[in-house]
Amino acid sequence: MQAFSSELLSFDLPNKIFFNMEEARPLLLFINKFLPMSEEEFREFVVPHLTVRSFEKREVITGIGEIENYFNFISSGLVRKFYMRGKEEVHTQISHENQIILVQDSFLSRQPSDYCLETLEPTTLLSIRHDDLENIFRSSARMEHLGRLVVTSISIIQDKWQAKLIKLSPRERFVDFVQKNPLLIQRVPQKYLASLLNIKPETFSRFKHLLRPKKRK
Repeated sequence: MQAFSSELLSFDLPNKIFFNMEEARPLLLFINKFLPMSEEEFREFVVPHLTVRSFEKREVITGIGEIENYFNFISSGLVRKFYMRGKEEVHTQISHENQIILVQDSFLSRQPSDYCLETLEPTTLLSIRHDDLENIFRSSARMEHLGRLVVTSISIIQDKWQAKLIKLSPRERFVDFVQKNPLLIQRVPQKYLASLLNIKPETFSRFKHLLRPKKRK
């Protein structure tokens, strides 16, 4: 893979017109997990469609009842995804840097979202509008293949998460999550993590003793 230059690119895009290629580097690295892509291909097929969107802490990205218009890659920050069950917020995803976040069913169906995306920290997204993403996938058989790989990966991750919620006990879910996401324990409010793991807040608090190092005898 070729190294990125520090050249500034300029496009007439909303939210942010100028951005440095280094800002887009994590997205190229993400794409290369699915399909090898050179910097030249990335510049040609992806970069012209990128919008850099910045949000403050606790700012809504996509609201309930809105149509999801963007496919989002988190450049920096933290985003939660939840729906309402009565007055209760039920979390289905908490994502951080170098991860994808969107309301997938609304994005694909073009129907209003049942979910809300909200930032937990100041957040920067590399976003591609729905129509632009469709144009990227239609531009070549290779780009269409990339689209299938990414969408399949998102579906597999969601299915695996649902399986954990069914198969693992609350304690096992807690331990598994902490082992794989240790920094999120410090960054995300406990009540949101408890909701994500489908664990009662008081049970989550009780499990936190598992994080303390054991004293030597």
